Amino acid sequence: MAEEPRDKGLRKGLTSYGDAGFSLFLRKAFIKAAGYSDDALDRPIVGITNTASDYNPCHGNAAQLIEAAKRGVMLAGAMPMVFPTISIHESFAHPTSMYLRNLMAMDTEEMIRAQPMDAVIVIGGCDKTLPAQVMAAASVDLPTVVIPVGPMVVGHHRGEVLGACTDCRRLWGAHRAGEIDEREIETVNGRLAPSVGTCMVMGTASTMACMIEAMGLALPMSATIPAPHAERIRLAEASGAVAAAMAKTGGPRPSEIMTEASIRNAQVVMQAIGGSTNGVIHLTAMANRAGIDLDLASLDRIGREVPVLVDLKPSGDHYMEHFHHAGGVPALLRALGDRIDLDAPTITGASLREVAAAAEEVPGQTVIRQPEAPIKPVGAMAVLTGNLAPRGALIKHSAATPKLLQHEGRALVFDSIPDMAARIDDPDLDVSADDVLVLRNAGPKGAPGMPEAGYLPIPKKLARQGVKDMVRISDARMSGTAFGTIVLHVTPESAVGGPLALVRTGDRIRLDVGGRRIDLLVEEAELAARAEALPTPARPDWAARGYARLFHDTVTQADEGCDFDFMRREG
Repeated sequence: MAEEPRDKGLRKGLTSYGDAGFSLFLRKAFIKAAGYSDDALDRPIVGITNTASDYNPCHGNAAQLIEAAKRGVMLAGAMPMVFPTISIHESFAHPTSMYLRNLMAMDTEEMIRAQPMDAVIVIGGCDKTLPAQVMAAASVDLPTVVIPVGPMVVGHHRGEVLGACTDCRRLWGAHRAGEIDEREIETVNGRLAPSVGTCMVMGTASTMACMIEAMGLALPMSATIPAPHAERIRLAEASGAVAAAMAKTGGPRPSEIMTEASIRNAQVVMQAIGGSTNGVIHLTAMANRAGIDLDLASLDRIGREVPVLVDLKPSGDHYMEHFHHAGGVPALLRALGDRIDLDAPTITGASLREVAAAAEEVPGQTVIRQPEAPIKPVGAMAVLTGNLAPRGALIKHSAATPKLLQHEGRALVFDSIPDMAARIDDPDLDVSADDVLVLRNAGPKGAPGMPEAGYLPIPKKLARQGVKDMVRISDARMSGTAFGTIVLHVTPESAVGGPLALVRTGDRIRLDVGGRRIDLLVEEAELAARAEALPTPARPDWAARGYARLFHDTVTQADEGCDFDFMRREG
């Protein structure tokens, strides 16, 4: 039922007892047990999500950010109310954090709906938390301020700067190849993540924070301030003040910020920062919650027009704190110029044009390049089609090996993640560096949850020969921190009968990134016969009940954001 305009603060969303007056009386009686005064309870309310968890070191500064946000809300004359939601950490979520993203989005949405608040501050960071929170905010359409927890500071080892988790993968690969012994890899293990916060490279967490700032849902510089810095706490206080103002005026709402222009701006920034391929799935889901279609073909067009300008790993050399000290997202917006719709609004009331104009000038910085001297001449990602990916696949070619972007090789097929784990390091594995590694049944329904298994390890026998990269193809995802010539998000996935299910070891596969194609070089008649022989997909045992069953039965494919099919808002 729609609320009357007078329904503010504690009067908002009253519990149904059949008597509104009694509902308010009872609500005030119980909240007064916590020591609140009538003056406090008569003010507009700003809800603040608490995603702190002992299982989530990325959110280890959440308590400080909450206190600062509360201070900002109170100084601006509103009442802060903190409430818990699900918290997801990438490396602690079984079977994968993506499997739980939609659950967190539902939890956050329903807690915002269920409890009285006039605006909400969502605090998140680790990969799937920010998209889940924005999905929820778009669905509720309550004035929302996003506070990212911020990236870690860099680590150091033997005079080298380290970053989780691009260097995690690089150094682990060296360990697998026998170049780093057990003692040194254990030392590295204690130096890769030297502080709380999200990965300090352009992984999924940083990608989402940058896109959300560019969309106008967070304050300027919010994406890049390192998690341990005092500036991060001051930003949280300022965010609280903005949220209080929004609670009083009733806007702007996410529907006023998340427009077709802002979604396109997010795509431009994603390409320009060398962003994570995960960002495509998350942005699609966020856009769909706002009733906006994200067309993969338009993403590819943007990638052809927008160069990579930010020199960060895995596409470049630097880290998030360097991006911050170079001017952050505002400086990037200024560099992008008319490639961005600078008239798009933000939650503060300022336009992106004003944000870009106020960006800091940092003499001599080389992290944020100008379009005439980019890191890469085209954007981070390309969208592939072809008979192996009728509805699309992605490759982050900014982090790939150039000579492999045009490649034809023999397929070596792994039927599942367990199959790959069992065979990839077998010394008798029939594999060469020119082969194409294929992993299937690792998509949204098949795995489940589309894990970050697309970064197939180089077979140990080849790694020890010095092989650093191979063409790898799957219906899985890949961490934004990873690198290599890796084709991901093959859609439809193999578990629902997609073409990946038809590949056999020994088939020839051609990758043509310039032509934007990925093709299985097998006659159509043979493919039709193989398709006819496929078993009818059935609900697997893991999806017999509860959330697993809901996920399996209703999750959409990668090109639709892997959201639940009933959660999309029709535009």
